Amino acid sequence: MSNKTNLVARYSASERINHWLVAITFVMLAFSGLALFHPAFFFLTNLFGGGSWTRILHPFIGVVMFVSFLGLIAKFIGQNHITKADLEWQKHLGDIMANKAKNLPEIGKYNIGQKYLFWSLVVIIPLLMLSGFIIWRPYFALYFPVDIIRVAVLVHAVAAFLAIMTIIVHVYAAIWTKGSIRAMTRGTVTTAWARHHHPAWYKEISRENKL
Repeated sequence: MSNKTNLVARYSASERINHWLVAITFVMLAFSGLALFHPAFFFLTNLFGGGSWTRILHPFIGVVMFVSFLGLIAKFIGQNHITKADLEWQKHLGDIMANKAKNLPEIGKYNIGQKYLFWSLVVIIPLLMLSGFIIWRPYFALYFPVDIIRVAVLVHAVAAFLAIMTIIVHVYAAIWTKGSIRAMTRGTVTTAWARHHHPAWYKEISRENKL
């Protein structure tokens, strides 16, 4: 718990730094990847010092994001297992979106939408890394047959599209759920927010802190 009685600690400083490192590198990869993907986005190469530098930096930034994301997996995987309560909560999603839900099952630190996001990225980001590794010139692409490289290019493009769409949903949900953004900027949420959105988690930390 926070020293302030109306605040609950949700993320530590190291967790927030890890999250924002993944977020920043993801945005850099999205911009540089789009610039390399289609001429209409080539102007984005100006953010990276031109076309040559964009091509050079893109895969290295990808390695940084992948390693950082492994840190998030190690930290949060235990809290992202889908439970019966999550599945029951999901049945009332329409009412939840309309703020009409009542008598919902109590969920933990993450709701099922957040868990779907987590597991989607657990699949997509390694696909991006693996396919990117295969097409990475001049270091590794020469070790793979051209047919494998062509498949890797397709996989990389599709995985990138899915990743961008997933993150857009994530950002929208964070903005839509008032009070969520401060969790990753200040590390805390209000007790009212915690009780309302994640009651099982709030009860758990309340017992731990003997509130």
